[in-house]
Amino acid sequence: MHFKKAKGILSSSNGMNLYRGCTHGCIYCDSRSKCYHMDHDFEDIEIKENAIELLESALRRKRSKCMLGTGSMTDPYIPLEDEIGNVRKALSLAYQYGFGFTLITKSARVLRDLDLLKAIIDKTKCVVQMTLTTCDEDLCRKIEPNVSTTQERAAVLRTLRDAGIPTVVWLFPHMKEKYIRTYGTQYQLNSPNNDMLMKLFHQICEDNGIVHDNAQIFEYLHKFEEKNKAVQLSLFDIIS
Repeated sequence: MHFKKAKGILSSSNGMNLYRGCTHGCIYCDSRSKCYHMDHDFEDIEIKENAIELLESALRRKRSKCMLGTGSMTDPYIPLEDEIGNVRKALSLAYQYGFGFTLITKSARVLRDLDLLKAIIDKTKCVVQMTLTTCDEDLCRKIEPNVSTTQERAAVLRTLRDAGIPTVVWLFPHMKEKYIRTYGTQYQLNSPNNDMLMKLFHQICEDNGIVHDNAQIFEYLHKFEEKNKAVQLSLFDIIS
């Protein structure tokens, strides 16, 4: 790991990266791409040493409340978070200043901050997003070697649901080799059976009261709401 001073912390859409780089080792991670101009080894985590100070300054200056977000480039709950604690500090600031929060993670470490997630949801809105890549635990350990397995993530989602925290689940089906044979290096991939599979997926979600329209989900994630106006989005109506 190494430390670096940052010039700013929030993007134009109020997202932030408290760390740059990741040690989860997911083989499909696109954050390694050269387009992101990372000038250090991906596993050599860059810590923005002034991130929390910048965030507090930004929140103090904001004229209206909004949803804050993290996790689109680097999973916020890398092991280093146990030592540095920037995610917990950011959540604390969101709670203190009355902002909403959404984060994307594949780590059970998110439950460490369940108290803050619940505190934020009592004031406004807090959403946890998780990717479920495969139901095969052995395959999961191969393609995502240093992170919580699918079963562990499913248990986290149940805990979050029971605590009243809205959740969003992202699915990443099929295998790397088949993708390469069919699509080469294309960024966006559709299954040959996409129409049939998506019809089945949407029907199951509709039958079980699960929000499944991506545009509606992204609108929900970015819309700031006052106390307890959030709608629970959960995978587990169909498996509990």
